[in-house]
Amino acid sequence: MTYRVCFVCTGNICRSPMAESVFRALTVEAGLDGLVEVDSAGTDGWHEGDGADPRTVSVLEEHGYDGAHTARRFQPSWFSRLDLVIALDAGHLRALRRLAPTPEDAAKVRLLRSYDPAAGADLDVPDPYYGGLDGFEECLEMVEAASEGLLAEVREHTKGRVA
Repeated sequence: MTYRVCFVCTGNICRSPMAESVFRALTVEAGLDGLVEVDSAGTDGWHEGDGADPRTVSVLEEHGYDGAHTARRFQPSWFSRLDLVIALDAGHLRALRRLAPTPEDAAKVRLLRSYDPAAGADLDVPDPYYGGLDGFEECLEMVEAASEGLLAEVREHTKGRVA
């Protein structure tokens, strides 16, 4: 049985595709690629059908990650097939919990940086869209730091599963 994780930011062109690419690479490296399905979406549909922001693609590829992506909008009906919905900031967390059809679905929504013990109290991944390339680099650092903790949780949930 496949374990499904969806990363969500606002437009699905910066933070969430970055998190999707990093986490997918980690699951492959950990030998979980047949057990874990990773994707991403946005709370808004402004960029549906577009590729990731060129700065996102540049930073991902510079660090050895896949930059291929097509933006889409998160649909409440997806909750039933997802195991975890990972929000990139508190605004996304609130929006996703409001969209959740049941309390059980709302409980599936977590903040990405909650998986980084060094994150402290500020669990938002800042939106790099309106800044320079350095904001995208910072975003990648935060995503990578939190993804290790998330991988540990997903690994625990997939123990004993067969692809």
